[in-house]
Amino acid sequence: MTQFATPALGSVIKVGMRVWSVGFLANNRIVAGCSGGEICILDVATGDTLFRLFGHSITVAVNKVAVSPNQRLVVSCSTDTIRFWDAETGFAVDTRSIGHGQSVRCVAFSPDGQHIASGSADATIRIWSMATFTTVLGPLRGHTQDVYSMAYSPDGFRIVSGSWDNTVRVWDARTGDPLLTLRGHTSIVQSVAYSPDGLHIVSGSWDCTVRIWDAINGQQVGGPLKAHSKWVTTAAYSPDGMRIASGGYDETIRIWDAATGAHIATMQDHTNVVYSLAFSPDGKRLASASLDGTVRFWDATDDWMRWDI
Repeated sequence: MTQFATPALGSVIKVGMRVWSVGFLANNRIVAGCSGGEICILDVATGDTLFRLFGHSITVAVNKVAVSPNQRLVVSCSTDTIRFWDAETGFAVDTRSIGHGQSVRCVAFSPDGQHIASGSADATIRIWSMATFTTVLGPLRGHTQDVYSMAYSPDGFRIVSGSWDNTVRVWDARTGDPLLTLRGHTSIVQSVAYSPDGLHIVSGSWDCTVRIWDAINGQQVGGPLKAHSKWVTTAAYSPDGMRIASGGYDETIRIWDAATGAHIATMQDHTNVVYSLAFSPDGKRLASASLDGTVRFWDATDDWMRWDI
């Protein structure tokens, strides 16, 4: 079970620009989506930048990076484009620019790695084939404002999305049919994620709350989780499903008991917005990306130590 204790301060290597999104790769590496249209692949042990990937416009941020299930591919989105990268070489897998009519806010891989889903400021969702890099489903319509976050269910049959329209929606990933609308947040829903068993959904909102939902019937489970003093930008389940991590504009990371909603721990070492969180696949580490220009790594084992790059 993921547990938490007092973190210990380690060395800091700044990425050198705002970091908007982070994900774990194979071979002790991470990928970070940054300002200036740049993507960095970093060595966790040394903090060295192994690759700097360019392809998005240098005038905007990389809104989201997602890692394929086998950790060999990265998909990134920014402005109106989606791009694909080989995580081992840093080369672009496909040089075509694909996307929506407006800014692409989020992307997510299907569990089998055969498709990606993208959400946009045009309020739609599209499903793309990784074999052909073409749209195979969509646009899915239902949200009335920007689609800011999305995730596949562990079985790949459903997609959950969060929007600036204050709602969370669930879709059939095979047909595109809308299945559920989850209402309760009173402001923008910037982050959504499925629990590892697929039975629950967590959402983080600009109403400063984290909420847990029944993924089958769409009902909220318990009351809103309140500890953040400002907007919540990111929320993630630990791989064992026992904990939820959230981050936001109050520059903190909060840890919650996923079963009871109890607030367990607070980490306050970032000096700007915590914009993205990602657990390593083995559940031993938590990465936090911030607009302070750093990615911090937290040991999610009993000792709960921490080092930064």
